[in-house]
Amino acid sequence: MTDNLAFGKRIRELREEKLKTDPKFTLRKFAEAVGISPTFLSKAERGEFKPPKAENIMKMAQLLDVDPDELLSLANKVDPELEKIIKERPKALPDLLRTVRGMSEEELRKLTDRARKQKD
Repeated sequence: MTDNLAFGKRIRELREEKLKTDPKFTLRKFAEAVGISPTFLSKAERGEFKPPKAENIMKMAQLLDVDPDELLSLANKVDPELEKIIKERPKALPDLLRTVRGMSEEELRKLTDRARKQKD
C-alpha cells in the first residue's frame, strides 16, 4: 500500500467513525475545519493526492483526537517542530537519535521518562 493510500484510508476511517456521533465530520465540514478543500480531502482519502502539509495533518489529528505523529508517519512526514529542535542542538540531538535507533518501544519510553524526571 502506498503512503498516499495508507494515509487516506486511515483518515477516512477515523473521520467516518467520528461522523457516526458528530455531524461535523462530513467530508465537507471536516475539510473546512482543517483548512483544505473538500475536493482535496476526497482525493487524499482515496490516495489520489499526496497527503496535505504537516500543519494540516496535525490539525486533522487534533480534530480526530489521535496522535499527530501516527498520521504524520503514515504521510511520510515529520512534525516541523522537530526540525527546529534538532537545529537547536545540531550535534547532540542527531547523535542521540542515532544512538537510540533500534531500541524497543518500551526502552524508549523508559528513557523518555528518565529524561523528563531529570529535566524537572
